Amino acid sequence: MTLYATLDSPLGELLLVGEEAPGVPGGTALVSLSVPGQKGGAVVQDGWRRAPGAFAGITAQLGAYFAGELNRFDIAYAPDTPGTAFQRQVWAEIDAIGYGTTVSYGEIARRIGATSVKVRAVGTAIGRNPLLVVRPCHRVIGSDGSLKGYAGGLERKQVLLGLEGALAP
Repeated sequence: MTLYATLDSPLGELLLVGEEAPGVPGGTALVSLSVPGQKGGAVVQDGWRRAPGAFAGITAQLGAYFAGELNRFDIAYAPDTPGTAFQRQVWAEIDAIGYGTTVSYGEIARRIGATSVKVRAVGTAIGRNPLLVVRPCHRVIGSDGSLKGYAGGLERKQVLLGLEGALAP
C-alpha cells in the first residue's frame, strides 16, 4: 500500500510518499520526498492512503534537520524505488556527501569512475533523485562553485546549503 503525508517546511509543503514495510522501524520505507513545483516530483495518486502517523519518525528527523539539530538522516528507503543501475550508483555517491560540504558534478563522475563525457549523465541522474533533502543532491554544485540545477529550484538549493553553512561568504 502506498502511503503519503505532507509536512510544512522552510522549502514549502513537502510531500512524503512511502510503502508499508513491516520490518522497518516505524513501518514505512520512503519512496519519494518532493517539494511543490518540483520537476518530476510526485503527486498524490488515486488509491494512495493519507497516513501522517506512518511518517512520524521521518517528519521528526526532517524537523530536527530544519532546526539545525540533525546533520545525518537515518531513514529506510524503499528497495524498489525506480532508478537505473547508473542512477543508483550516482545516488549512492550523493548519499556519501557530508553535511555542510559540497562537491562538483565532475567530482561525482570521477568518484564513480565515469569519464568526463559522462558528467552530463551524472547531472541527469542527480536531477532524477526522488528523495530531495534526505538524499543530499543539493550539495552538488558547479565546478566553478556556482549553484547549478536543482529539481526543487535554485532558491531551495540555496536555502538548504545556507542552513548547512555550505555557502561561500
